[in-house]
Amino acid sequence: MIPPRPATLYYCVMQPHEIAELIQAALPGARVQVESEDNVHFATRVITAAFSGKRVLARHQLIYGALGARVGNEIHALSIDALTPEEAAARGAG
Repeated sequence: MIPPRPATLYYCVMQPHEIAELIQAALPGARVQVESEDNVHFATRVITAAFSGKRVLARHQLIYGALGARVGNEIHALSIDALTPEEAAARGAG
């Protein structure tokens, strides 16, 4: 039998800059912006030429790969805006 989980769960807290550094290490040259109000739920915008020719799912997989097991643990939720430099310029987000 599996013992019940404790009433309070402990999550390690990550800072937005730590997430940005992990993504930048996996995608050198990427422009990365990460925001969070509670250091558990994050929103990120990643702009890199490495996304050229890739669909949204493949772009997200690159970002999730950079963050590894932290997603679902320290990073409870992650909103991703993954753009090529051309897409960012067209949106005025560059």
